[in-house]
Amino acid sequence: MMITNMSEAKAQLSALIKKVMSGQEVIIGKAGKPVAKPVRYERSDKLRYPGALRGKIKYKIPILKT
Repeated sequence: MMITNMSEAKAQLSALIKKVMSGQEVIIGKAGKPVAKPVRYERSDKLRYPGALRGKIKYKIPILKT
Protein backbone atom coordinates (compact mmCIF):
# COMPACT_ATOMS: atom_id res chain seq x y z
CA MET A 1 0.00 0.00 0.00
CA MET A 2 1.34 3.40 -0.98
CA ILE A 3 0.33 6.55 0.88
CA THR A 4 0.99 9.96 -0.70
CA ASN A 5 -0.09 13.52 -0.02
CA MET A 6 -2.18 15.69 -2.32
CA SER A 7 0.64 17.76 -3.82
CA GLU A 8 2.75 14.67 -4.58
CA ALA A 9 -0.28 13.00 -6.16
CA LYS A 10 -0.84 16.02 -8.44
CA ALA A 11 2.80 15.98 -9.51
CA GLN A 12 3.01 12.19 -10.00
CA LEU A 13 -0.50 11.39 -11.26
CA SER A 14 0.64 9.31 -14.25
CA ALA A 15 2.87 7.15 -12.06
CA LEU A 16 0.07 6.67 -9.52
CA ILE A 17 -2.34 5.62 -12.28
CA LYS A 18 0.16 3.02 -13.51
CA LYS A 19 0.48 1.64 -9.98
CA VAL A 20 -3.30 1.40 -9.60
CA MET A 21 -3.57 -0.33 -12.98
CA SER A 22 -0.94 -2.88 -11.93
CA GLY A 23 -2.96 -3.74 -8.81
CA GLN A 24 -1.21 -1.70 -6.14
CA GLU A 25 -3.30 0.10 -3.55
CA VAL A 26 -2.76 3.87 -3.44
CA ILE A 27 -4.10 6.20 -0.74
CA ILE A 28 -4.07 9.98 -1.17
CA GLY A 29 -4.07 12.05 1.98
CA LYS A 30 -4.53 15.66 2.99
CA ALA A 31 -3.13 17.11 6.20
CA GLY A 32 -1.99 13.64 7.24
CA LYS A 33 -5.43 12.04 6.91
CA PRO A 34 -6.48 9.67 4.12
CA VAL A 35 -9.13 11.20 1.85
CA ALA A 36 -9.12 9.27 -1.45
CA LYS A 37 -8.41 5.83 -2.83
CA PRO A 38 -8.20 5.59 -6.62
CA VAL A 39 -9.44 2.26 -7.99
CA ARG A 40 -9.16 0.63 -11.39
CA TYR A 41 -12.14 1.23 -13.67
CA GLU A 42 -13.75 -1.93 -15.01
CA ARG A 43 -16.21 -1.60 -17.88
CA SER A 44 -19.33 -3.71 -17.78
CA ASP A 45 -19.86 -6.13 -20.67
CA LYS A 46 -23.62 -5.63 -20.45
CA LEU A 47 -24.98 -3.63 -23.40
CA ARG A 48 -26.91 -0.46 -22.61
CA TYR A 49 -29.84 0.73 -24.65
CA PRO A 50 -32.11 3.80 -24.43
CA GLY A 51 -35.42 3.35 -22.63
CA ALA A 52 -34.32 0.37 -20.55
CA LEU A 53 -36.21 1.67 -17.49
CA ARG A 54 -39.32 2.89 -19.34
CA GLY A 55 -42.38 1.96 -17.29
CA LYS A 56 -40.33 0.75 -14.31
CA ILE A 57 -40.04 4.09 -12.47
CA LYS A 58 -43.09 5.44 -10.65
CA TYR A 59 -43.42 9.09 -9.61
CA LYS A 60 -45.46 10.30 -6.65
CA ILE A 61 -45.99 13.72 -8.25
CA PRO A 62 -47.42 14.25 -11.71
CA ILE A 63 -44.84 14.82 -14.44
CA LEU A 64 -45.79 16.83 -17.50
CA LYS A 65 -45.20 15.00 -20.77
CA THR A 66 -43.89 17.13 -23.61
